[in-house]
Amino acid sequence: MTSANRAAALTHRLLAFARRQPLIPKSVDVNQLVVSLEDLLRRTIGETIDLRIVATDDLWSTLCDPNQLESALLNLAINARDAMPDGGSLTIGTSNSRLDSVTAETPALSPGDYVCITVADSGVGMSAEVAARAFDPFFTTKPIGQGTGLGLSMIYGFARQSNGHVTIESKIGRGTSIRLYLPRHHGEIAVRPHASRKQADHAASGERVLVIEDEPVVRGVIVEMLVGIGYQAVEAVDGPAGLKILCTDQRIDLLVTDVGLPGMNGRQVADQAREIRPELKILFITGYAESAAISDGFLQAGMELVTKPFDLDHLAGRIRGMIAS
Repeated sequence: MTSANRAAALTHRLLAFARRQPLIPKSVDVNQLVVSLEDLLRRTIGETIDLRIVATDDLWSTLCDPNQLESALLNLAINARDAMPDGGSLTIGTSNSRLDSVTAETPALSPGDYVCITVADSGVGMSAEVAARAFDPFFTTKPIGQGTGLGLSMIYGFARQSNGHVTIESKIGRGTSIRLYLPRHHGEIAVRPHASRKQADHAASGERVLVIEDEPVVRGVIVEMLVGIGYQAVEAVDGPAGLKILCTDQRIDLLVTDVGLPGMNGRQVADQAREIRPELKILFITGYAESAAISDGFLQAGMELVTKPFDLDHLAGRIRGMIAS
């Protein structure tokens, strides 16, 4: 199981660097997200490192995948911890940044408004040569077995896929400062602290979930998990079989469907399902990052996406959250 989880994490990081990781962007209050991570960050970096969070008042919101942003900040905190074996200080700051023109520091950014997240440590730092290669996939200064060299490259891929950028400034013996730029968003805040925790607390009360999955083993495991956490499960081996169930008068609270179904794919099933039941909530499952699942407009209101490989706890949390919403 440990090896499978490590392989899954490796796959997601490679996809993130290649900018082919399916993202679910939402309008995010970065200050709230950082503060909500404070306890986890403190436990991660240990007692010998002093953590300071410097949040700017009236910070703009940004549009990004909040789960990927949390993962990026956690990765940066772990890197900082490893750079300070004897202790030190780690500062996470937020600020508004207005770029009037393309600069040498941020050549990949178009002029405009950005939210800047700075993660600065007082660690050992790195040479200019090492810093220049820091975002290269598989490049690492850690001993064999202690790092994949994909942490910073994953963050770079996430930033670029979110129409942002990431920069690094470091000197030997003087620490490292990494700045993550994400574009300003003018929409309503969709992510607030502890929202996922509230969703996870939702108790199943017999809601019925339709599972469309052509792989018998995967379908069986999902159905068994649903029954185990208190839901009723209805299963179908392909799109037409699932649509036949939706044409009946039985209650269906959520449709869980694989994207890569034979014949009629999951998106086609969803379109026809919405014609039958316009308010139906739909959770897509995909193992193909280059599929239509990452194209603009694939996910409509009431639709979400989870990528393989995933563990059952994560899938159960997503299902609870969608049913509770």
